[in-house]
Formats: sequence, structure tokens, C-alpha cells
Amino acid sequence: MREFRPGNFQILPPVIKNLLIINALVFLAHHPFAPTASSQTMENLFALHTWQSPLFKPWQFVTHLFMHGSWAHILSNMFALWMFGSVLENVWGAKRFLIFYFVCGLGAAFCHMLVLYFETNSLLNNYYALSEHFNVSSFTNFYSKENIGNYYDGASELLHQWQQNPSDMSAAQQSMMLANRFITDRLNEGTLGASGAIFGCLVAFGYLFPNTLIYFYFFLPLKAKWFVLIYAGFELVMALQNSAGDNVAHVAHLGGALFGFLLVLFWNKNNRRTFY
Repeated sequence: MREFRPGNFQILPPVIKNLLIINALVFLAHHPFAPTASSQTMENLFALHTWQSPLFKPWQFVTHLFMHGSWAHILSNMFALWMFGSVLENVWGAKRFLIFYFVCGLGAAFCHMLVLYFETNSLLNNYYALSEHFNVSSFTNFYSKENIGNYYDGASELLHQWQQNPSDMSAAQQSMMLANRFITDRLNEGTLGASGAIFGCLVAFGYLFPNTLIYFYFFLPLKAKWFVLIYAGFELVMALQNSAGDNVAHVAHLGGALFGFLLVLFWNKNNRRTFY
């Protein structure tokens, strides 16, 4: 097992440092200590929305990379960015690393948007079918297909009330309002975070330094190549399960990994023997 010791190694190289600063500033603007209406406005403008959403704007492919949903989200992402990205930037230099980071981020977003497009089309088709023949049976099918009960408190009680009394017009109206609200919320749901780009960095690190030990949960030593394969396998399983309420863009992670692997494979095509 060889050790990697690059010359002029920087613990906080310039691109990583600036990415950390920008992400932190955007997070503080998005999540002020006192909640304000501007937080939702900012998310509507800069988080990534599906192509079918009225909130979609082309610049969101880039801006969503600098937004995060919670302290845990940004801290875990920024730690991973520093841990793996700083090594890559020291190896490649600032320009190449910056190109790599955005290729992975944009590739992850593109893969996520493709899947989201087909999911949203299916959702809209189910909604149009419900609207054409709206009754307790069609609403029950829509409710079950889209797992609406996972999104709203009291939804199951409303469904049960209408099933018990199909002629209850109040329950019917409330159910239609719930379906409309669900469609609006799903269309306007934003995706945010740099996880796709960071997953690309993780894959590049695992490819270039497969035998370097990573301390899983700061305790269990695991070679980088096994860590990446296990993590990618987990993301694949979760993406295939596509469980409602998961709220994690697993396909974006896999997309970032794919673009990162292909790019580092291309850049390293003349050096397939030096691994650490």
C-alpha cells in the first residue's frame, strides 16, 4: 500500500475554500435565525424544479448546488466536500477540479430531472383521470397510488369519512381540495443540495485512491474502493425502491457518481497503474 504525498499540499485549497464560503453564505440567507417570507421566495427562485413546474428556471441547474435544507444537510455535505474534494484539487489543480465539480453537479441534476419528468407525467395523468371521474373510488385509488397519507396529517381520516358516507358532499369537496393541493405541492417541490457533485468527488477519490483507508463513522477503517461500492449500492437500492417520503434524490447521487467516474476515467486514461 502506497501513501499519497503531493507537493505543496493545502488543507484548504482555494476552490474548496470558496465553495465552503459561498454555500455557508447562501445557507444563512436561506435559513435566517428568524423565519421570513424571503426564505420560500429564495427556494422558489433558486432550488431545482421539475420541467413541468411553473417555478422552473434554467439557472436552477447551477443555483440549487449552493442551497441546503438543514444544518445537518449542509454540514455533512461540506465536510465530505472538504474531505474528498481537497485531495482532488491538490492533485488536479483549481481549474480542473472546478470543471469536475460542476460537470458532476450538472450531470446529477440532469439525471434527476429526467426521472422527475417521467414521475411527474405519471402523477399528472393520474390526476387528470381522477378529475374526469371524481368519486370516492377514484379518489381512493389516487390516494393509494400517490401515498398521500404520508404527506398530510388528517388525510387518512378524511378518506375514511368519505368512504363511510359516499354521499357526504363536504368530504368530497375537501378531498378534491386535498388532491389539488397535493398536485401543486409536488409540482412546486424544489430539489437542493450539492450531494450529486460531492458524490462525484467521492467516486473520483475511490478510483484514484482505492486503497486509502476511510474511517467509517470515524472508527471503522474501510478502503476507499469498498466504501464507494457499498455506498453506491445503497443508493441504487434506495433509488429502485423509490419509497415515498424518503425526500432524498438518490438518482441525483448516482448521476453525479456516473459523470464523475466517466470524467476521471477519461482524464486518467493514460495512467491506469498508479493507484494509492
